[in-house]
Amino acid sequence: MASDYSTRRAGRKMLLDMADTPAVGIINPRGGSPFLLIGDHAGNAIPRALGTLGLSEGDRTRHIAWDIGVGALGAALAARLDAVFVRQTYSRLVIDCNRDPATTDAIPETSDGSAIPGNVGLGAAARDVRVTEVHAPYQAAIGAEIARRHEAGLATILVSLHSFTSALAGQGARPWDIGVLHDGGNDDFARALLAKLQAEPELVVGDNEPYRMDATDHTVPRHAFPALPYVELEIAQRRLGSDDEVAWWCERLAAVLVAV
Repeated sequence: MASDYSTRRAGRKMLLDMADTPAVGIINPRGGSPFLLIGDHAGNAIPRALGTLGLSEGDRTRHIAWDIGVGALGAALAARLDAVFVRQTYSRLVIDCNRDPATTDAIPETSDGSAIPGNVGLGAAARDVRVTEVHAPYQAAIGAEIARRHEAGLATILVSLHSFTSALAGQGARPWDIGVLHDGGNDDFARALLAKLQAEPELVVGDNEPYRMDATDHTVPRHAFPALPYVELEIAQRRLGSDDEVAWWCERLAAVLVAV
């Protein structure tokens, strides 16, 4: 491995070194459930070569950097459902894995009022190394898992886990506890799950709220459209702040996913 690393290092500029965590983590890799869980923004790590991206600790741990609570929820659901959970390790401020890497907003220069100094004025080579070492391995891992399941004759329903902040600059109140996102493709499962959740009186459920699944989304359309059943879930971060809340969502979502 060290020899391979040295060869690659000599051949081109690299972002991650051997002390950095791999860009993608796979929890319960041989899970037999039909649900394939993914977390585009489950981590908030920053490669050592990028320092802090010029950000304060507060910005590196708030919602602009990651989907708070999704890493814990995905791991809990993986155990509860015997499902595979493919999760991104690095902050979406390094590169947003739910964006087309060719777009400018894949590596934002600002987010919810905070400047990202380490992302300002990046050249093509600097952008490309983030795509190659962070974005591409994550997307490849999802594609490989779908292919493995297909070859094994296993059904697959893609479940994309996200969380959202209750307050975003320039927007009104966000009253939802959970949102169900869908847009074309084989969205029968997503619509059925939406109806099941809307029937629960203690939940405020958004239909394509607080975000719409649209042309900005990358991961679900890339892997699920046109035929693979899918759903993208957005859960309020104010309801994912403790182990007990994560456990509550785990049991609730496991029940409705299986029921649908």
